[in-house]
Amino acid sequence: MVEFHQSPDANAVNVHFSRADTTILEKDSLQILQETQVTKDLEKDALPVHVTDRIFFIDLANKQQTTIPLQIFELEDLEELHLEKNLIESIPGDIHHLKKVKVLYLNENYIHDICEELGQLKYLQSLDLSSNPLSYSSLHIISKLQALCQLRLYDVNLDEFPVEICKCLHHIELLGLSGNNLRYLPKEIVNLRKLKEIYLQKNRFESFPLELCHLLNLEIIDLEQNLVSFVPEEIVSLTNLVKLFLAFNNLLSVPDKLHHCRRLTVLDLSNNLLRRLPPNFKQLTEMNELGLSGNNLEKFPRQICHWMSLCLVYLKNTGLQVLPSSFTRLTCIKILDLSENFFDEFPKEICAMENLEILSLDDNQICENLKELYLENNCLEYLPPSIGLLSNLEIVDCHNNLLKELPDSICQVQGLQRLLVQNNQLFQLPENLDSLQKLQLVLLDGNPMTDPPIEVCSQGNLAIWEYLREKRHQKAKATKIQAWWRGQMVRKGLGIFAELQKLLKKGKKDKKGKEKPGKGAKGKKK
Repeated sequence: MVEFHQSPDANAVNVHFSRADTTILEKDSLQILQETQVTKDLEKDALPVHVTDRIFFIDLANKQQTTIPLQIFELEDLEELHLEKNLIESIPGDIHHLKKVKVLYLNENYIHDICEELGQLKYLQSLDLSSNPLSYSSLHIISKLQALCQLRLYDVNLDEFPVEICKCLHHIELLGLSGNNLRYLPKEIVNLRKLKEIYLQKNRFESFPLELCHLLNLEIIDLEQNLVSFVPEEIVSLTNLVKLFLAFNNLLSVPDKLHHCRRLTVLDLSNNLLRRLPPNFKQLTEMNELGLSGNNLEKFPRQICHWMSLCLVYLKNTGLQVLPSSFTRLTCIKILDLSENFFDEFPKEICAMENLEILSLDDNQICENLKELYLENNCLEYLPPSIGLLSNLEIVDCHNNLLKELPDSICQVQGLQRLLVQNNQLFQLPENLDSLQKLQLVLLDGNPMTDPPIEVCSQGNLAIWEYLREKRHQKAKATKIQAWWRGQMVRKGLGIFAELQKLLKKGKKDKKGKEKPGKGAKGKKK
């Protein structure tokens, strides 16, 4: 099962058209078509000599470009330019001609130095230079982009973040620095008072940067996959915090005062060294997603039973054995991961979760106990193959779902007596279903059955069993006929087997003419 989350800022290209001049709406359809054609010409690197139409957006991402086409610099109204995933090694000085550009993506190229002219783009709001071999000495140029709101510098081998950027860029709202070698943040980062999102995943932080606790507008902090062993109590000041990602660190505890961050909806503490949650965490009533997987918990954290809005819960490999009765309050849960724990029976508390869509209970110890499984009135599209391990299962009720097929492994559940799968999307049954000798009742109404056909299914179990047996008999007969036919074709060297026959004959001939080992050829002088 997929673990808790992917970093919210995945550096994905979100195409939007930021058009300051609303006169574009007054253009007739011919002019708009002309703009579209010019953009296509740009993508083919076959730019017109004279560009007269107003172009606001160009996407040349992943086009094997080695340079930025010079014709682009003639587009004075260009506002958004995508050049990511190319082979570009430098930014030409002509970049300053793009006086109105607001969004510039140059990530995943081979750019080493940032040219001085880039600093003249006074309207630039979003810049992505991630995954480039940038020289640290040229990063100060970014500090001249006074209008910048979003800066992404993922995977650029940073050992420290430039102080000049912290001192000069007061409008930054998103700062992406994941995948670097940062151990600390400069104290001047407190100047970024408008900062709302900061991504520091996969760095070398050993403690939570105290400077972040002074940035009161922060809503998202991502410190996953670092070496963090301590979170300061000063985090209480971040009352606007909505998402906090601290998975894959070395945390032994989290401060109880974090409960003052009442807007918190997503908390990922997976794969740390936690044994318990602070008692006052029950006051985080806006919580929607929780990740605690990979922590050796002493017992189930009952605090979360107060989080009535909780939808996603990840408790994989946490040492749990039982769920508390108060867990039944969490009726909004859609995804629940309880895999790799020590449950020895199916938790009955789960049955109260009417909105549950995905349940993971694999690698527990409940296979010998579960006798009845009721999953009706959901949106299930499949049953896991592991259902075949439930050797004591007697009743499976999955009616009113979206099942498209039943796993063949269900034929291993020899104790099964009732199979209720009406009103799904089944069109066939496992071919060995009749091997379940204790199966007394199979309900298939409301399925688009073709194998067996509906008219057979309507006649009951005996008719279905007879159909399945006859199908296997015909299949075995066809297999024998095919084997006989192939043998004949090979022996006669016909069709696609002609070459095979030649090889067989050649092999026999070679074998006859081959000298036996250990004997010299007759008549040969020694």
